[in-house]
Amino acid sequence: MKNLGPGLLYAGAAVGVSHLVQSTRAGANYGLWMVLIILATNAVKYPFFEFASRYTAVKRKSILEAYKEMGNWALWMFLVLTVSTMFVIQAAIVTVTSGLAKEILGLEIPIPLISTFLLVSVGIILIIGKYSLLDKMMKVIIISLAITSLVAAILALDLNWTRTNQFVFEMDLSQSAHLFFLIALIGWMPAPMDITVWQSVWTRERQKTDKGFNLRNTLFDFKVGYWGTAILAVLFVVLGSMTLYNSDIELAAGGGAFANQLLGIYTESIGSWAYPIIAIAAFTTMLSTNLSVMDAYPRVLGDTVKLLDLSEKKVKYYLWIILVVAGTIVVIYFFMQNMRQMVDLATTLSFLTAPILGYLNLRIVTTKDFPNEHKPKKFMEITAWFGLLAMVVLSVVYLITKF
Repeated sequence: MKNLGPGLLYAGAAVGVSHLVQSTRAGANYGLWMVLIILATNAVKYPFFEFASRYTAVKRKSILEAYKEMGNWALWMFLVLTVSTMFVIQAAIVTVTSGLAKEILGLEIPIPLISTFLLVSVGIILIIGKYSLLDKMMKVIIISLAITSLVAAILALDLNWTRTNQFVFEMDLSQSAHLFFLIALIGWMPAPMDITVWQSVWTRERQKTDKGFNLRNTLFDFKVGYWGTAILAVLFVVLGSMTLYNSDIELAAGGGAFANQLLGIYTESIGSWAYPIIAIAAFTTMLSTNLSVMDAYPRVLGDTVKLLDLSEKKVKYYLWIILVVAGTIVVIYFFMQNMRQMVDLATTLSFLTAPILGYLNLRIVTTKDFPNEHKPKKFMEITAWFGLLAMVVLSVVYLITKF
């Protein structure tokens, strides 16, 4: 437990809509075969996330500093990606969380008001407690999430194994809806590529207070977080498969409505006594994402702006949080009707920049400036090149399918 920290923050950021909504929908629509897709995706993308932790552990610098050494263009690309997507992504996350809170607590309050309350509350928690409090909170939240998700999946397996007990690929990739869902699931599983930067920044923050946080501890922490999120994705596929597969239930399109629908479906399938377990699993999933994402944006924005010399003094952490909260509230109140288009834009930008960020992460740990004894093994490097090719192909197919 002492050696865990940045890896759990990564897990908190990664386990969100992609797991609660997308993984559950994968199991519901296409059955247990999707477990293999998710595990394969996590395996292929593993090197790029590991490289970020490896670089920071060895160099004791964030990969943003490595980007700076390659040229300002890399930092500018990351800054544009972050600024153009952060308000929309934060709004989407807090909206789903608010929908769950409204359903669980039986609130008669509009979603925008609940979202505002959650945003301000999370912002205050981070401003007061900073990294140390976030680190402690995330350990409790992620452990609660893991236990409740595992119990829920076991209960679903025990009761509904006869509903779907075959691994059959039922996707028709000639249908654009099926193809687009598969591309979106793979593209955002386990998380968008820019989260590798967040992981690096969190690792660097941990190093400032823990001088013994060396390469071995860093990689142990990272692997627990990374493969923990993969297992959680599998659990949500199992839940979706056992409760919804081969049923005639029409799934809601919106993230918040879908999440609320799941609470009713799960408890109807497993039993009303299981409602608290399902509710805690779903809400902690989204709460962890709110906390970690809200912390990540101010940190990476502050470091990027400083490295680009856009400000004479480093902008205070709390000022960035206020900016993120205010911008997200504006999106929720004034652009909610265009949320789908804005999320599509954020998704597209993430897809297009993923191969570039992936290449940068590979490059920083394979150059002559990186110590040979700490370079990744050849197999890892080959896997990364294969992953880069896959991401390029995925991006092209995504654009063709989307536009």
